[in-house]
Amino acid sequence: MYKNNKNNKTKKYGSDNAKRGAYKERPYTPKPQSDDEEMAANVVCGRNAVHELLKSGRSVDKLFVRRGDREGSITMIVAEAIAKRIPVIEVDKAKIDALADGANHQGVVAMAAAKEYVTVDEILDIARERGEKPFIVIADEIADPHNLGAIIRCAEGAGAHGLIIPKRRASGLTAVVDKSSAGALEHLAIAKVPNLAAAIDELKEKGVWVYGAEADGTPYYDTKFDSATAIVVGSEGDGISRLVREKCDFIISIPMYGNVNSFNVSCAAAVLLCEAARQMRGN
Repeated sequence: MYKNNKNNKTKKYGSDNAKRGAYKERPYTPKPQSDDEEMAANVVCGRNAVHELLKSGRSVDKLFVRRGDREGSITMIVAEAIAKRIPVIEVDKAKIDALADGANHQGVVAMAAAKEYVTVDEILDIARERGEKPFIVIADEIADPHNLGAIIRCAEGAGAHGLIIPKRRASGLTAVVDKSSAGALEHLAIAKVPNLAAAIDELKEKGVWVYGAEADGTPYYDTKFDSATAIVVGSEGDGISRLVREKCDFIISIPMYGNVNSFNVSCAAAVLLCEAARQMRGN
């Protein structure tokens, strides 16, 4: 995943900070999240309990509904979830039984986030309050909760002000993510957005340079991180999505020198974030 393509051309944009670079994680294909991992999340079962959860305003990552159960109070629950832009997933009886782990689910199970989400503006406010240039991590469709937890730990350890994740096709803040972060989740602001491309546009409008990590880019050690910075890491199987890549200002990579051609996404994040942190702090 971070193998440098020596034939890749770079383009300058008025300053030596404007080199285009890249990163991509292709070889590793994650296993689907297991029932045990999903059950380790903050599971809320049953129509009344889920309805109250939605009313409470607490962050909800996903709503699972038994296939075919779209009548009565479930219709209202689904409508409310959709209005709140919470992903609604229809599953068969065996799956929802497994998620509920023996609890009376009445055809509906919600996954509540292990931590409340913040907005992108609130992440920028954290940087402003610390008197620092914004330093943000964007996780594009990271499906494996262990990887997301490890990325959170890397981001917090490198002094990032926050992490941005998408609402769909990605792990939310489950208990597995919390455990994998080894406590770092409690110290890092997390924003969950419906559209990563739009969030990147918002950051760019506010003066943040966006670096996408892909295999065919400029080596990260030849890249200057001397301005407000957001680093995008992509999914375990497909790397950064096409639209998100197009939104990046630069593409950077980690050259590989051994027999393997990629790092795990959390390992790559650690390398890139530590270098960016070093430069941004003038070390």
